[in-house]
Amino acid sequence: MNDQLIHSAANGDTDKVLALLQKGFNINTTDHNGRTPVLAATYNNQVDTVKVLIQHGADINIRDNNLENVLLHAGASGYLEIVKLAISAGADTKLTNRFGGIAIIPASERGHVEVVRELLNHSDIHVNHINNLHWTALLEAVILGNGGEKHQEIVQLLVDHGADITIGDQDGVTPLQHAKKLGFYEIEQILKEAVPERNNS
Repeated sequence: MNDQLIHSAANGDTDKVLALLQKGFNINTTDHNGRTPVLAATYNNQVDTVKVLIQHGADINIRDNNLENVLLHAGASGYLEIVKLAISAGADTKLTNRFGGIAIIPASERGHVEVVRELLNHSDIHVNHINNLHWTALLEAVILGNGGEKHQEIVQLLVDHGADITIGDQDGVTPLQHAKKLGFYEIEQILKEAVPERNNS
């Protein structure tokens, strides 16, 4: 029965979602993937449906079988409006995905500049969180990014918000060393300029 609610949410059929909720359907029911209605809507970037479900008390922190929840998936996918809704609803920024990372790490890797900016400016996200690979958002932006303008801007944002440029990967290789090795000159310059700021603080 509750699969109707999840299916309607995934399709962005907000009117049907509201009708089913009025009939007493469980707003936090899960399907075989462990997805709640609000998470099913998030996967398909159904902003209006996510908003309505949050307004009706949906638990946005529930993670599915893949350890994704509203903030984690929206952040990784670049769904800025849903990220904003999740932050406003008090999403737990400390919850991790299957790689042990928080929302800002995949967002940084994938070049989602505005998502990174939103997380840094409007949430209590931990900029120096280290995932299971021993990578921070800064390391991931450098190692898995393409060195282009979006990743340059993300590196600058992370540094401006206190990213620790001395944290290396599991082999101790720092973001600056990775940037040099990869030939990302602009990122290398951003990180070099950040060194004296860190030493003087």
